[in-house]
Amino acid sequence: MANSTTSGSQTNKTGSGPVSALWTEINRCGQNGDFTRALKAVNKILHENKDDVIALRCKIVCLIQNGGFKEALNVMNTHTKSLTSDMIGFEKAYCEYRLNRVEHALKTIQGIPEQTDKLKELYGQVLYRLERYDECLAVYKEMIRNSHDDYEEERKTNLSAVLAAQSTWESTSADLGLPESSYELCYNAACLLIGQGQLSQGMQKLQKAEELCRKSLTEDSDVTEEDVDAELAIIHSQMAYVMQLQGRTEDALQLYNQVIKLKPSDVGLLAVTANNIITINKDQNVFDSKKKVKLTSAEGVEHKLAKKQLQAIEINKALLAMYTNQADQCNKMLASLQTQNPGHPRPVLIKVAQLCREKQHNKAIELLQRFSDQHPESASGIKLTMAQLYLTQGHVTKACDILKSIEEIRYKPGMLSALVTMYTHEEDIDSAIDVFTQAIQYYQSEQPGSAIHLSLVREAANYKLKYGRKKEATSDLEQLWKQNTNDVHTLAQLISAYSLVDQDKAKALSKHLPSPDTMSFNVDVDELENSHGATYIRKKAAKVVGESQPKEPGPEDVKKKKKKKKGKLPKNYDPKSTPDPERWLPMRERSYYRGKKKGKRKEQVGRGTQGATSGASPELDASKSASSPPTSPRPGSGTGTATAVSNVVPPRQQKPAAAGATRKKAPQKKKKGGKGGW
Repeated sequence: MANSTTSGSQTNKTGSGPVSALWTEINRCGQNGDFTRALKAVNKILHENKDDVIALRCKIVCLIQNGGFKEALNVMNTHTKSLTSDMIGFEKAYCEYRLNRVEHALKTIQGIPEQTDKLKELYGQVLYRLERYDECLAVYKEMIRNSHDDYEEERKTNLSAVLAAQSTWESTSADLGLPESSYELCYNAACLLIGQGQLSQGMQKLQKAEELCRKSLTEDSDVTEEDVDAELAIIHSQMAYVMQLQGRTEDALQLYNQVIKLKPSDVGLLAVTANNIITINKDQNVFDSKKKVKLTSAEGVEHKLAKKQLQAIEINKALLAMYTNQADQCNKMLASLQTQNPGHPRPVLIKVAQLCREKQHNKAIELLQRFSDQHPESASGIKLTMAQLYLTQGHVTKACDILKSIEEIRYKPGMLSALVTMYTHEEDIDSAIDVFTQAIQYYQSEQPGSAIHLSLVREAANYKLKYGRKKEATSDLEQLWKQNTNDVHTLAQLISAYSLVDQDKAKALSKHLPSPDTMSFNVDVDELENSHGATYIRKKAAKVVGESQPKEPGPEDVKKKKKKKKGKLPKNYDPKSTPDPERWLPMRERSYYRGKKKGKRKEQVGRGTQGATSGASPELDASKSASSPPTSPRPGSGTGTATAVSNVVPPRQQKPAAAGATRKKAPQKKKKGGKGGW
């Protein structure tokens, strides 16, 4: 682009001298890539002639090459009379695209009459940023079909990126048979598979992309290991995403943190990785989530990610604010999300969760009802949440009414099962049977004779039989039996139901039962008895060997009778004395029991009034014992004191002698008539 512009300037040079030397300088700098020096020379020319068109175009090119997109755009807007759209249309659109003014860039491109190849390339990039993937796909297909240059692989890479975005954000898939010769193509193919839900195949493609990336980068001797890791960061982040979807959260978290530690320059990659870590943390490890949420708010993130990615990040921020009890901040974020996308149900559900945390269930239900009325396209998930709230409050019937109003899933087996279970819990058998009836009628008209239709009929019949509605069950059982007249089980159920309703009909149907002779059950009785859970096992008879008659029992075959063991007798047993006839009665109930005799109390040590002495036996008086050692050393006997102290156990550590009987302290009488106590 720069060379074509400067080469054109050589044919329009006028004059000689300093201006000619400046143009020569510009031409040389353009070939060498020194656009800063070329810009200085261009400015000198424009100082002499500010409306020189060639010089202005050269200045715009130099500014673009140096990254001065804003300055270049200012030059174009200042000289609109000299620089027409057909002259600098591509440069203007490119500057607007690089300044993230994508809508303006699209208008500029559409206003250029001649669509060159480079303009089509830029047009495809703009459409991709605007997420208009169908139009972008058509542009790249046409370019690949009509162009034959060295940039075919880059165009195929861009085309594969469009297909991957469609698979991820629009749930559409198309396989154009693109090659996987580079790691970029292989990576985009992996993203396409992941968008289709083929996680294992996507992981294999990512591993292949990693190998191709390492191989291509290690061939360059100037590339360091840090450069390789930085290039692999996006592949590793996508691998961690697949692990997270597969439930391998620990492995995913480890790989995510490795990407964060590398501090890649791509703010979009950092934002997505940090957001996924926050989703793994949920309401746990909130401190780490608060640090990671800062990465999702970096400058320029909004220009690097798709709208759905940005929306998911904002929703997770609101959830984090709710988990950290920042209600005001959470409400502000939710209000902003609802303004941007009024029909999205997620902000409303988060608001409902916040209200439930504040015990405002009625307000939450009103909010859900209002949103479902305003946005019927999102009413299914909203009504399910309403039903859940009613159930938590114990309003089962209201929850059933809400579930029955969801037309999209009203006749799904899971919904029918939930409704029947809840009505049964409320002992409303009629409503439960009505659910079965309506569902059977629906499938009778939509899918007659299908597996789900017949299974519903059978479940309805079993339910009616279980709750004693045999008359109502007969119609369902007849319908099942007509579908398969060889079904003996259904016929038996039908006869059982008619036996209490219409005995003549039961007898007539009994004729269709097979005879016992034709029914072979192939039941192994021995195996059935020996199986786990058998309550009675029949004893097998002893096997008889040969046909010989049993011998007559001889004296040696007679079993000896076991001798009865004699009972043990007490040691003082006297066989001559007659036993006491009242020996089996308790002592108090015997005729000769007179009660305990009140004799003299046994003399006990320590009894009596305080200070009184009792006539203790001499053996208890230690002072009268000649062999008892003195308890204290005699005067003048200083030797041996240390050994005595060390060997004698202190009084509080002595073990008391075993007393003959437990001693009770005698009650003490308080003296009367004195002020001084005792």
